[in-house]
Amino acid sequence: MARIICFDIETTGFEWTRGDRCIEIGAVELVDGKLTDNTFHEYINPEGKIIPPETYMVHKISNAFLEDKPKMSEIAPKFLDFIQDSPVVAHNGFDFDFPFMNFELAKLGLRQISRDQQRDSIVIARNRVFGPKAYTLDALAKWFGVSLTARADAHGALIDAEILAKVFLELENTAPAPDIHDTIAEQHQAFLKHPKIGANFPRRNFPAHQDELDNHNAFMEKLLAN
Repeated sequence: MARIICFDIETTGFEWTRGDRCIEIGAVELVDGKLTDNTFHEYINPEGKIIPPETYMVHKISNAFLEDKPKMSEIAPKFLDFIQDSPVVAHNGFDFDFPFMNFELAKLGLRQISRDQQRDSIVIARNRVFGPKAYTLDALAKWFGVSLTARADAHGALIDAEILAKVFLELENTAPAPDIHDTIAEQHQAFLKHPKIGANFPRRNFPAHQDELDNHNAFMEKLLAN
């Protein structure tokens, strides 16, 4: 029985090394490719860390609301019990969710989410989906037709975890991009065959002129010098 956890967090800000705290955790369970009713959801007292207005506008969670909520020391062990040793998926997780959570866990002397457990859906998407102009969770949800109406007013960890799970299932059913060792022609043909891409996508089939190369090299030298 394949078990996967999709999770999301809301925080007071992006700088966990400068005192920002996790204030909400939401996680959902996938078993054999299906969402179950088994979920994890907790709000967390940030222990004096002030939520700035710009962050509040994203998730609409206030310090007043969190005053009577449990501290991370109470929530973290429950979260670890929930995920167990299952693979854990987060969107942009390698850059944000996993290091943020592991920083919180390390402060408490608890086991961290191991690198072997971690899965980042944004990395998976970039290797499997050619079409979206961006790879945000919103963009991928729209690409796959996953409804975003549940969080029309604000982000929420459990809501976003559910959206992520649905996007992740779509990604799992999408064929991987061609291997890097495939020829350029094979990669191009695979690109054109993707169901969301038109068959007449233009392709440049002639080399760059020397003056174009010279201009490019001059631009790169200037860029690197700055």
